[in-house]
Amino acid sequence: MPQSAEKVLDHAPLFREPEYRQMLAEKKINFECPHPDQIVTDQREFTKSWEYREKNLARQALVVNPAKACQPLGAVFAAAGFERTMSFVHGSQGCVAYYRSHLSRHFKEPSSAVSSSMTEDAAVFGGLKNMIDGLANTYKLYDPKMIAVSTTCMAEVIGDDLHGFIENARTEGSVPHDFDVPFAHTPAFVGSHVDGYDSMVKGVLEHFWKGKERAEVAGNINIIPGFDGFCVGNNRELKRLLDLMGVSYTFIQDASDQYDTPSDGEYRMYDGGTKIEDVKAALNAEATISLQHYNTRKTLEYCEEVGQATASFHYPLGVQATDEFLMKVSQICGKEIPEAIRLERGRLVDAMADSQSWLHGKKYAIYGDPDFVYAMARFIMETGGEPTHCLATNGNSAWEAELKDLLASSPYGKDAQVWAGKDLWAMRSLLFTEPVDLLIGNSYGKYLERDTGTPLIRLMFPIFDRHHHHRFPLMGYQGGLRALTTILDKIFDKLDRETSETGVTDFSYDLTR
Repeated sequence: MPQSAEKVLDHAPLFREPEYRQMLAEKKINFECPHPDQIVTDQREFTKSWEYREKNLARQALVVNPAKACQPLGAVFAAAGFERTMSFVHGSQGCVAYYRSHLSRHFKEPSSAVSSSMTEDAAVFGGLKNMIDGLANTYKLYDPKMIAVSTTCMAEVIGDDLHGFIENARTEGSVPHDFDVPFAHTPAFVGSHVDGYDSMVKGVLEHFWKGKERAEVAGNINIIPGFDGFCVGNNRELKRLLDLMGVSYTFIQDASDQYDTPSDGEYRMYDGGTKIEDVKAALNAEATISLQHYNTRKTLEYCEEVGQATASFHYPLGVQATDEFLMKVSQICGKEIPEAIRLERGRLVDAMADSQSWLHGKKYAIYGDPDFVYAMARFIMETGGEPTHCLATNGNSAWEAELKDLLASSPYGKDAQVWAGKDLWAMRSLLFTEPVDLLIGNSYGKYLERDTGTPLIRLMFPIFDRHHHHRFPLMGYQGGLRALTTILDKIFDKLDRETSETGVTDFSYDLTR
């Protein structure tokens, strides 16, 4: 037997045992109705061709492995960034299990969220009773300071009215009349997780700001980080920079502590997050700055409606992007950028120069959220690399045009191609027909790496098969240094594999580079 009390195997070696190999082979023959091996091989080779690429990129009615998630995931993440807030998803339990597992597998932390547990009867008669009972249970069992309500496909298809349902639940005594229950409609069948994030953050701000009189505090700013799998490292790094500048700021939706709780014997269902009183006071800020424009379009529009100045960036990573962010903060707040930060900038520039010979001319394929792809393409060009393929499944025509303008501004971007709305199966065709040196994205790219041989650099949410990347920043000058080192490590690892055979591929005792 391959598995016993004395010999416990993980799934990877377990399925290589003879018994399992035989079982899987028989399953394929008896139940999968397989085509002959030659036909499979021929078809596989055809899918690597330019002819298949044209057919693949022309697809409209089918999506294969999109590089995005659905709206409610973004709403659940957004809710985690507020003080003692429980995310309440009006929909089925299975949907919420997906959001929780997706976040917890990336952050290696518990991700709390509850469901109204809608089933077939709620799909027919509506989910009001589920909302009444669910809010009551959430309030009594989990002792939150706020419950943030979002929706799934089922609730949106049948047209459940969240505002009306929540008010009915208050009337029924599920929660006190003065208890905070912001909400956002987040239909999972349109948009993506960045839209769900945007709707929930806007919903929270609108809940606390609507009808309130604004008294502007000059020089005070709000920072909205956007949906960010690296929020633990990024938020802390950005706070460090702002503190060095002496800026008065409020981080709106700060999930850094929630997804990095210590192991000290105490379980924290809630940790950190933007304090409710700070959210209320944030109405009076002079300006709201978004670190990811395409994550916060509705929210920024609302901030403008209440009278705030706004500015947005595309994930400030690298030299120029960080420069622009810090200079904008300096302009609004009237604070000088201190010498300590200038020195950090110079060190990043020096590191890039030190490694220029290994980075210059390298070709990259980048995929992920629109702001991340924009930022990474910009950073790659700063290193002398060429962002050959830039793909965002949730990118729109405005993003495509903006990124093309960026790429056209540098000789390193002149041959780059921008792919808005395309998926990772399309990326596979691009990698086979126009190969690159490196692929930058999330864990799902490992199958592209295996298939096409393109080395994968994991710098985008979600990262399931590596640990603790999210604890280190990508934003700011220190984040740029981290990204630079990660890219260089992959380049040198590849070189080591290609020069590992003494006297055949390794002639120079290659130790110093």
